Amino acid sequence: MKPLLIAAALLLGAVATATSASAQVAAGSMPNTFDRPAQAAAAPVPTPAPAQATPVTPAAPAPALGTAAPNPASEETLRAYIASAQAGTIDYSMLTENLAVQLRQQETAIKPLFQQFGPLRTIDFVGSREEYDYFAVVFANAATRWVISLTDEGKISALQLFPAE
Repeated sequence: MKPLLIAAALLLGAVATATSASAQVAAGSMPNTFDRPAQAAAAPVPTPAPAQATPVTPAAPAPALGTAAPNPASEETLRAYIASAQAGTIDYSMLTENLAVQLRQQETAIKPLFQQFGPLRTIDFVGSREEYDYFAVVFANAATRWVISLTDEGKISALQLFPAE
């Protein structure tokens, strides 16, 4: 079950916010040394001079979730999204245009994932931070955490799924 939840987190993690326009770019790839037999050592590659060390300031911890009430439509919208995904027909009209584009690119992986979760059991509001509402969502075969944010028009502008801790 953990690999399933990790896959869900990785899959939907890229759609954390539709307003975030930053693209993820791979810095490079490492060859898998187990894919080929050992080879003679190549000529050593010169290493660049070490950079000057700069002091690292630890990041401030994330603020705790607030106790304010969630957006009144968050839970109902989340339930409707989950129901459409489990039915195999994601309702993209519920999403902002940017978020819909991002989820369409992942649709072939999202649909089977929701099928594996099994029937929805419970959705419990956990807290809120800024315009984001946090929910604990339990399915028959998985316990998850969700973050959702809605526009003033009621469309989902941010949606993220994590395995429950």
